[in-house]
Amino acid sequence: FMEKKRREIFKFFFSFLFFYFIKFNINLLASSSRTKIITNPIFFKHHISKEHPESPERIKYILNYLQKTDYVKLIEIIETNRNVENWIKKIHTNQHIISLKKNHSIAEEVSKYAVRICLEAVDMILRKESKNIFCAVRPPGHHALNTGKEEGFCYYNHIAITAKYIQQKYNLKKILIIDWDYHHGNSTESFFYNDPSVLFFSTHDRYAYPGTGLPSKEGKGKGYGFNINVHLPCGTEDDKILSVFNKILIPKANLFKPDFILISSGFDSRINDLLGCYKITDIGFKKLTKIVTNLAAKHCDNRIISILEGGYNLDGNAKASIAHVSELNNLN
Repeated sequence: FMEKKRREIFKFFFSFLFFYFIKFNINLLASSSRTKIITNPIFFKHHISKEHPESPERIKYILNYLQKTDYVKLIEIIETNRNVENWIKKIHTNQHIISLKKNHSIAEEVSKYAVRICLEAVDMILRKESKNIFCAVRPPGHHALNTGKEEGFCYYNHIAITAKYIQQKYNLKKILIIDWDYHHGNSTESFFYNDPSVLFFSTHDRYAYPGTGLPSKEGKGKGYGFNINVHLPCGTEDDKILSVFNKILIPKANLFKPDFILISSGFDSRINDLLGCYKITDIGFKKLTKIVTNLAAKHCDNRIISILEGGYNLDGNAKASIAHVSELNNLN
């Protein structure tokens, strides 16, 4: 037992060294940029179990791949102790928070830090320090309900909390959330199902976990028409998903005229993912991103925050992330 503990401590220690080596080198390259990639070494800390696919290696692979590209200069290691619990409570119940702290303390700490990163991203964009930001965070968040436990590897819904923060801190009322994860963002749907100020657009396989996301679920009350679920079958390729974005998302977004765009960037919809069966390529993700950047340029001064969700093929998740960032950084 003690030997196993020592190995874990050494592994975590060297993970921190890896991050701060990156931070030192990035500071030498730092310059103002239209796009930033923000993260923190705490995302090496939590792992559900040794062989679990939602692994700290997901972030490490992204950073390692970025080191081989010019996009390494876009990385910022964000260190903040800001109190975000009041913002988490805009989405999650006190009972949920207490249960996570008691039963999933490390995961709660890491997921809370992901919230901190996302809210920092909002501030950076609205201070005009960047046009758009990719938040390289984990665990994912778009399945996090108020059950007091982990749901689909998720603990807090980072994107939902971020939407509330934008609306209430900055008075930007209309938020477009785009979710291209292979799995339906059931938590995000649930929190905004009655809300006409949030347009939620999700492409997913409705037969996969969590078994939600029926196209007939279009919202309720004043929120009717602001929840858009598009089921795409196993084997979906670039042309199919791009057609849906062009034919459904673009006209809906143009009518909605968002003040800010958030992306649940789940790269488990990429080809060869461990937990998905789509065949979206890296070029496909670049084209999807271009559709979103065009919408942001038209409606909201290019304001986009992209938050990592799923993606469990380590190599594929990193490559898709870089393709995504490359197009975010390719503003007109």
